[in-house]
Amino acid sequence: MTTLTEVLEILKKEGYTTDFNLKSSCLACVENNLQINPEDFVVDRHYRFEAGNDPGDEAILYAISSEKYNLKGTLINGYGIYSDDISNEMMRALQPKQH
Repeated sequence: MTTLTEVLEILKKEGYTTDFNLKSSCLACVENNLQINPEDFVVDRHYRFEAGNDPGDEAILYAISSEKYNLKGTLINGYGIYSDDISNEMMRALQPKQH
């Protein structure tokens, strides 16, 4: 798995079919008109993609699930100087969990 598209296809086959949008203090799910708070979801996995010379092509892909809403989906965001402005609570919720 080397490209964002390849990983998205694999995750979709695993049931991560919802597209999440990042808001400052929640995840938005336009399809269901939901706003999911940090305490209502977990990051199951994350993947970083780095482009050779163009920092604008750097991204992080999150595989996210919510038992409360019975949803699994993905969130794509830039990182570094290109990442979105989010609350500290959202930032903590999106951090990889230590096993």
